[in-house]
This record gives sequence, structure tokens and C-alpha cells, in this order.
Amino acid sequence: MKYKRFITFEGGEGSGKSTQIKLLAKKIGQTQDVCLTREPGGTKSAEEIRKLLVRGKTDKWSSISELLLLFAARKDHIDNLILPSLKLKKWVLCDRFTDSTYVYQGMCGKTSLEVIKKIENIVIGQFKPELTFLLNIDPKIGIQRSKRPGNKELRYENMDIKFHNKVYRSYLKIASLNKRRIIMIDGSKSIIDIENQIWKNVKNKIL
Repeated sequence: MKYKRFITFEGGEGSGKSTQIKLLAKKIGQTQDVCLTREPGGTKSAEEIRKLLVRGKTDKWSSISELLLLFAARKDHIDNLILPSLKLKKWVLCDRFTDSTYVYQGMCGKTSLEVIKKIENIVIGQFKPELTFLLNIDPKIGIQRSKRPGNKELRYENMDIKFHNKVYRSYLKIASLNKRRIIMIDGSKSIIDIENQIWKNVKNKIL
């Protein structure tokens, strides 16, 4: 099931998702209620799981353990924040969602897409965003951006550049298979240009 007011942002590390999701929230928030959130995380329990996933050694989890942690966090996030907010007619803007799982743990990891799909069906069913913005940027540039001073969540950033190049290609493949939902954005453009492109698509497709 898709929810009209549920929008997600996807992309590799340092692609500009966090900046653009805040800008969109500010625009929508001028006239309507907005819930700004992220994955993994969003609720107290899910944020605790996030700490386990995004910090520490790159090989700290087996592929299936990582997948189960992600869906445990996602289930709590949906049940206790996303769905209640949507039922209150709020807009929900989420930094990452299931597309990230298919890319990072599936296409670029060691878990088959079939296993991910089965877990997804069991845990969240057909819960989908109405619209997804995919911000693309050269992985080398993105990693440099993301390794900013003070960022302690570097588990993925510390993975080999080959991994991040594969992430880039995998997102393009997912976008090609979901053209109605996923809008690709050139993350190398200026912040204002990206902001305007996103807002134009939101107005044309949802508002």
C-alpha cells in the first residue's frame, strides 16, 4: 500500500540527502504538518539499533544479522512513528527506506534479493512511499563529503571504494525498475537547483 504523503530520499554516502530533505520539509511545513525522520532510526528503539549498524568495524555483522536488525528497526519505525503520523494527515519525509536495504544488503552485500523480499513481506507487507528521490553523485566526492569532522557514523564510509561504486550502479538499476516512483536527481548540481527540481516534482506528482 502506498501513502500519498510518504516521501523517501535515497542515495550513496554524501549525496546530499540530509540537506535536501530538510529543505523540502521547510517548504511543505509552511502550510502543512511534516514529520522528518530517517532509517535506520526515527524512534528511540530504532535509534538504538542504528548505533549498532552504523558504527564500528565494517565486518562486525553477518549479512543476515544485519538484515534482521534493519527490519526490526523499520518495523518499530513504521508502527510507532510513520503510520501514526500519516494517519494524522502529516507529511512523512524519510532519509532512506527499503530501497537502501535492497542496495546495501542485497545487490552490494551477501543477502539474496529473494530473502530480503520475503522478510519485507513478513515484516511490513506492501508498505511503500508514494515518491522517492534518488540523489546521484560520484562516490569519491560523496565519501569526501560524508567524512566530515564530527561524523562518528562511518562504518559504511570506511568500506572499499569498489563497494561504493557498486552502490552507485545498484541504485541506478533500482531506479530503472521503478520509474513511476523514483525520480533521479543529479547530486552534483547546486543545492538550490536540486531543491527546485525536487519541489517541482512534488508539486506535479502529489500536491
